[in-house]
Amino acid sequence: MARISTFLAIALTMLVSCGVPDVSLAPPPNLYLEGSNYPADAVSPVLRNVSPRLYFVTDRALSVTANGVTAYNSERSNSMAFGAARVRFGARDWDDLVARTSMDGGRRISRLDVEDVSEVVRFADVPLPTRREGGELIFEPEAQAGYDLNARAFQQAIRAEIARTGNGRILIFTHGVRNDFDRALSTLANLWHFAGRNSIPIAFTWPAGNGGPLGYFRDREAGDFSVFHAKELLRLLAEIPDVEDIDIVAHSRGTDVMTKALRELVIYHRGRGVRPKIAMKTGTLILAAADLDTGVVRQRLQAERFSEAFEQINVYINPNDGALRASSLLTNAPRLGSATSESLMLDEVLQLRKQGLVHFIRVEDVKGRGHSYFRDNPAVLSDIVLALRTRAFPGGTLRPLDEGEDGFWRLHPNYPLDRLPDLIVDGSDR
Repeated sequence: MARISTFLAIALTMLVSCGVPDVSLAPPPNLYLEGSNYPADAVSPVLRNVSPRLYFVTDRALSVTANGVTAYNSERSNSMAFGAARVRFGARDWDDLVARTSMDGGRRISRLDVEDVSEVVRFADVPLPTRREGGELIFEPEAQAGYDLNARAFQQAIRAEIARTGNGRILIFTHGVRNDFDRALSTLANLWHFAGRNSIPIAFTWPAGNGGPLGYFRDREAGDFSVFHAKELLRLLAEIPDVEDIDIVAHSRGTDVMTKALRELVIYHRGRGVRPKIAMKTGTLILAAADLDTGVVRQRLQAERFSEAFEQINVYINPNDGALRASSLLTNAPRLGSATSESLMLDEVLQLRKQGLVHFIRVEDVKGRGHSYFRDNPAVLSDIVLALRTRAFPGGTLRPLDEGEDGFWRLHPNYPLDRLPDLIVDGSDR
C-alpha cells in the first residue's frame, strides 16, 4: 500500500508539473537560424512592433487587483469574456526583434510581459433561462436578445481587427493544466510571432492552474466545464463573413477541451446537412502532447469522421513524455501524445494515412520529461510554423519530414535546416 501511495504521489507531481512557470520568448525555430525565412516584410505595418495586441476568450473568474488591474484566476465563471492584452517582447524595437528571431546568437529575449489587460465584451451567464412554448423549450427572448447583442459586439471587434491588419485568418491557442492566464497569452505570442503574425491571435484560456496534489484532476474537470464556451467561440468566429479560416493549436489537456467542442460542432453541422469544413471554416488543427485516451479518440473522433472537418491534423508525439506516461498509469489507458506504433497499431496508422488528413509526427531526442516541447523545441516549432505558414503536408519540399516504416513521420532535432528552400519570394511567403 505504501508503494502505491508513493507511486501516486510521484505520478501526480509529474502531471501537475506540466505547466512551465517562466514567461519568455522560446528559442528561435531552426527554420530561422540562418538569418533568413522570417517574413518580416510580409507582416502588416501596424503589427511591426514589440508590444502587439493579442486577444483572449475565457471563462476564468475575474478578479481586479488592489491597484485596479484586471486579472483572471483558476476559479470558474458561468459567463464568457472576450478581451485584449498587450504582450511586450524584450527587444528595443521591431528591427531588433526580427534580428533576435532570425539568429539566436546568444541574444535571447529574456521575457514577455503581459500588459494592459482589458475586457471588451462580457457575455451573460449560461445557461440562459428557458420556458416551454408550444411544446418546445425555448430561451427567454429577452435573455437571448442580450446574449445575441454581446455576440455581435464580439464579432464586430474581430471584424475591426481584420480590417486594421488585413489578416483574415484566425489562430487559436488552448493550453493544458496548471497554466495561468499570463502563460496562455505568452505562449500564444510565441506561436503567433514565429508563424509570421499573419493571423488574428486568440487564446482560449480555461480555469486551469488549480494547486495541490489533486490539482490535475480539478483542472480536468474545469476543462469539461469549458467545452460549451469553446464551442461558442468557434461558432461565433465561423459566422463572421470576413474570417477566412481558423487554425487551432492545442496542448496537453487543452486538446480534450478543444476536440470535444469541435466534435459537437461536427455532429451539429452534419445533422443540418452542411459540410462541417465549410460551416466551421476550420483549417489546420495541431495537437501537441495530447492528453487524450487513445481508445476514446478511436470511439469518439475517428468514428465520427472528425478529420474531414480540417485541411489537416498534425499530432505531435513523444513516446517518452513523462507527464503523459504518468497520466496513462493513473487512468490505465494509453495517451495519444505518448503513443507508439504498438499502442496505435500499424494498420490503424496506415488507414489514417490513406485519408491524407491525419499526420502522426514523432519528435525524436526530446530533452527532459518532454511535455512542453512544442513551445521550446526549435525543431518542433519549425514544423508547426511551416504547417501554419505554407499549409503544406509532411514529406514534401516545404515540410521535409522523414517517413518511418511504422507510419509515423520522424522529426529529428536539426529539422529542417539545409533541407529547406528559401521561403521568401519578393518579400512574401512562397
